[in-house]
Amino acid sequence: MKRVELEYSLPPELIAQHPATRRDESRLLVLERASGDVRHRRFHELPEELGAELVVVNDTRVLPARLRLERPGGGDAEVLLLEPLNGAGEWEGLARPTRRLKPGQRLGPVELLEHLGEGRWRLRLDGEPQGEAPLPPYITEPLADPERYQTVYAEREGSAAAPTAGLHFTPELLAGLDVERVTLHVGLDTFRPVTADDLADHPIHSERYEVAPEAWERIRAAERVLAVGTTTVRVLESLARGAPLAGRTDLFITPGFEFRRVDALLTNFHLPGSTLLALVMAFAGVKQARRLYELAIAERYRFYSFGDAMLIV
Repeated sequence: MKRVELEYSLPPELIAQHPATRRDESRLLVLERASGDVRHRRFHELPEELGAELVVVNDTRVLPARLRLERPGGGDAEVLLLEPLNGAGEWEGLARPTRRLKPGQRLGPVELLEHLGEGRWRLRLDGEPQGEAPLPPYITEPLADPERYQTVYAEREGSAAAPTAGLHFTPELLAGLDVERVTLHVGLDTFRPVTADDLADHPIHSERYEVAPEAWERIRAAERVLAVGTTTVRVLESLARGAPLAGRTDLFITPGFEFRRVDALLTNFHLPGSTLLALVMAFAGVKQARRLYELAIAERYRFYSFGDAMLIV
């Protein structure tokens, strides 16, 4: 697949700056792959679109990972924690302004240990992260309630970004569904745009995951599985290929991929040029996905993290 096939033009006003007033009032664009039929629904109508699906969610919780700090001698600095490296308080993180930083410097509770390149640092953090939710850069307005960037079932802290397809669920909606949980801690490389002309040359990121044995038994035996979000897809399809129940996955899903355990996909609308869009195109078909995105833009759906959702069955 060529990078140019992942491009599309989005009017800036369709980038959602705030979550919907009520989580399940967001819009839901439904595609039936077999027939090509499309329906416009509200998210709270999701159960009406499902049959016997086991709904699998990612229960990771976003870290308060954005630390606003001060450089020695004055001047602002910022550290974004990505993931812990060991049990001794060491982390990998992004720090800026990188060119004005050096190993050995202290930035409040952070000690910079080693520059890893491209703004990434190995660092040591005193205590637990006590910063802000790391909202994506395309969200430029403040978030009144930080919990709106967490799913209602978020439990296992470790993500640098939210698994946003799950932001639409309410406890009441979940109570009417057959739900199972997996954990994948989302890294910021998820959103790194493809720069290679051919996707085969793009180095995919890896992310930490864990699935309980009893959860995988239920998922493996289910008649049909609905994966909530691209992160859940990566976990399930990794396990379906013999990966262990805990580890890291660098599975890169592009058109032509054989899905072995995911039968339906619930996802938000993704950035152009992203590996997440490539995954959606692999599941829906390139032409169908393009048609859906063109329709969503024409119908003024809201895009990205706080935007609307699509269901592909």
